[in-house]
Amino acid sequence: MGAGLVKSGDLAKRFEQRSGVSFNDPSLLKTALTHSSFARSSSLDNERLEFLGDRVLALVIVEELFRRFPTEREGQLARRLNSLVRKETCAKVAVSLDLGGLMRDLVPGRGKVNDNVFDSTNVMGDACEAVIAAIYMDSGLDGAMQFILQHWDKFITQGHAASKDPKSYLQEWALGRGLPVPAYTEKSRTGPDHAPLFVMTVTVLDNGQADGEGPSKRQAEQAAAEEFIRINDIMNENK
Repeated sequence: MGAGLVKSGDLAKRFEQRSGVSFNDPSLLKTALTHSSFARSSSLDNERLEFLGDRVLALVIVEELFRRFPTEREGQLARRLNSLVRKETCAKVAVSLDLGGLMRDLVPGRGKVNDNVFDSTNVMGDACEAVIAAIYMDSGLDGAMQFILQHWDKFITQGHAASKDPKSYLQEWALGRGLPVPAYTEKSRTGPDHAPLFVMTVTVLDNGQADGEGPSKRQAEQAAAEEFIRINDIMNENK
């Protein structure tokens, strides 16, 4: 398919094949998948939809957590919510649907531009939130809710670890074993000032290291903690 020539209808059909969601107005999806770097005008990029989608996602997740965990207190529910609506989780959903591939096909004159921007956790997370808003605008809250619960169910059901952000969970794990608090160091920083990419390393004494990347040090630290948890199979250890 020619770069930048994909039509809204074709884009919507490809998205439907991956997600099961059909659009009455395919132009909404096209806007949701148009990054500001490649939009012809600010009214055609996905930033406003991302703003709306973030709120729709939070509403749906809050209601689902309230229903699923009737005995949990406000603080416990808040930790679960923070884990489920953060950019890293949204980006995982985006990757599972290959939203980056759809976004690349909307780039005019692709091949002449650097489209590595679509590998960014922040960009993928924003795109996922924008898609949620597009579904909400097209099909109402019921449509958005169906999409969210389908793709967030596995994260909601992960258990105790899902109720904490990775850094908090890793710190509790280390302290529970008499280890020092995990240490985070900056390994590298690349990219321009307006779109930096940090790589952070987390070290747990006598238990190894792991790296994580993100558009801010905080997000890179969270990614490093999440990677440490994954490679050491800590979640299963604590079940």
